[in-house]
Amino acid sequence: MNIALEPAIADDADTLAALRVAAMRPSLEALGRFDPDRARNRFLDSYTPEDTTVLRCDGALAGFMVQRHRPEDLYLDHLYIAPEFQGRGLGDRLLSAAMERAQSGGLPIRLIALVGSPANGFYRSRGFVPGPDDGIDVSYLWQPRPA
Repeated sequence: MNIALEPAIADDADTLAALRVAAMRPSLEALGRFDPDRARNRFLDSYTPEDTTVLRCDGALAGFMVQRHRPEDLYLDHLYIAPEFQGRGLGDRLLSAAMERAQSGGLPIRLIALVGSPANGFYRSRGFVPGPDDGIDVSYLWQPRPA
């Protein structure tokens, strides 16, 4: 399997929004909150290609992440793997790239995950510490190793 991480471009927006909807669907349905238009528009309203990394497997779009650099942290706004590519370690590949960037900048990573989503176990297994939840989302923090 040939894996490549690439910068996103403006024309990727619709394709990435569709991948997000497909990847989030099971978790949102479990919460009774699945609305494909809302999920799509929420992504498109804040899409910034400069903050987005696309993951391809053998040339096919397999996932992406959006990591926003803020003065106090790197905010992992999105990390999704297409359903047909899940379970192959690709999410770990994206998250490792995010963690390397954060480590090199000496910045923590913050993110949120849906309550009850399998993503919670994934982030915890990688050293993210859960914080408060609002009944819908759980906040997480990862600290880089001291230099």
